Amino acid sequence: MELEFNNIVALHWLWLVAILAALGVSTAFWRVRAMHTFIANPLLSRVAPTFSPWRPAIRTLLVLGALVAVVVALMDPRWGVQSEEVKRRGADVMFVIDVSRSMLAEDATPSRLSRAKAFVGDAVSQMGGDRVGVVDFAGVAALRTPLTLNYGAVMTSVDDLEPKDSMRGGSMLGDALNKAAESFSSDAVAGRAIVVLSDGEDMGSDPVNVAKAIFDTQGIRIFTVGIGDSADGARIPIDRDGQRTWVVHDGQEVWTKMDGATLRDVAKSGGGIFIPAGRAQVDLGELLQRSLADLERGEFETSTIMRTIPRFQWPAGLALLLLVVECLIPDRISPRAARARVVNTLTLPGIRA
Repeated sequence: MELEFNNIVALHWLWLVAILAALGVSTAFWRVRAMHTFIANPLLSRVAPTFSPWRPAIRTLLVLGALVAVVVALMDPRWGVQSEEVKRRGADVMFVIDVSRSMLAEDATPSRLSRAKAFVGDAVSQMGGDRVGVVDFAGVAALRTPLTLNYGAVMTSVDDLEPKDSMRGGSMLGDALNKAAESFSSDAVAGRAIVVLSDGEDMGSDPVNVAKAIFDTQGIRIFTVGIGDSADGARIPIDRDGQRTWVVHDGQEVWTKMDGATLRDVAKSGGGIFIPAGRAQVDLGELLQRSLADLERGEFETSTIMRTIPRFQWPAGLALLLLVVECLIPDRISPRAARARVVNTLTLPGIRA
C-alpha cells in the first residue's frame, strides 16, 4: 500500500502553522512570566488559585495539531486503488492545420505555425472524451493522425509538423477539407466538426463551396481560426546557407497577409464560426468548448481505469476530534480543584493562613 499526495503544494501551509506555533509559545511564556513577576511562586496558588499555566499550553498544542491535520488533508493523501468502468462520450473533431511556407511568417509570434500548434494544444487539453484527428496541408493534404482518444499521440503528431513545399504550390484548403471529411467514420454516432487553423491563403481550391457541400451532405460543421496579421502582413523567413533571409518572387520580397474573408466564408458555409485570432493569444480551448457544446455526443468504447482512493477524511476527522477536545478543556482549574490546591499550599513550611 503506497501513500501518495495529489496536492503536495499544500505543504506550504505548514509555514503558517509554524508562525502560529511560535506566537502561541511566546504568548504562553509571557503570560507565565508576567504572573510570576507580580506574585511569588509560593503565593501564586493562594492569590490565583484557578490559574493554570499548562492548560492554555495544552489547548494551543491541540489547535496546532488540528491545523497540521488540516494541512495533511489539503495535501489530498491517497492509498489503495479501486477499478472503475468509464464510458467515453464525446464528439469527433478533426484539426486541419496549414503547413504551407506562409505559416513561417512571424507576425504571430514566434510564427503562425507555432501559434497554430499552441492553439491545438490548448483545445486538446480541455477535451475530456472527444476523439481527435489531425490533417495537415499545403499543396497536398495528408492525414497525420486518425480519430483517437490518445491525446498524447495527437500532440506528438502536431509537434512534429513542419512547413513544407509541395508539388502543387500554395495552400489547397478545399482539398484539405475533403480529406478531413473522408477521415470520419461513415457510421458515426457522434457529432462531427472540422477545425481549420490557417492564414486563409488559398490557391484556387474553392474551399467555400467545398465547405458548403460537406455541411449540407454530411452534417459536418466547419470552424476556422485565422492566424496572422490581416492589415500589414509579414515577410516569410528562410535560411539560406546558414543566413537568415526572406522569400523572394520576381525580385521582390513576398509579403503574406491573413485572408480573414475566405476563412469567414468557409465557416459560414460550413455551419460553424470564424475565430479571428490574428496576432493575439487566445484561449482556443475555451472558445471551442463553447462552440462545440451543442454537438451530439456519442458513446465510444468502455475502459477500465484504476483510481487511487482519497483518504483526506482521516486527517480531517482527526482535526475535528482535536478541536472538540480543545473546546472541552477550560483555561482555569475548577473551583473544587482550586480549593484543594489552596489547602495543600497552607501545609507548606513557612506559609500560614
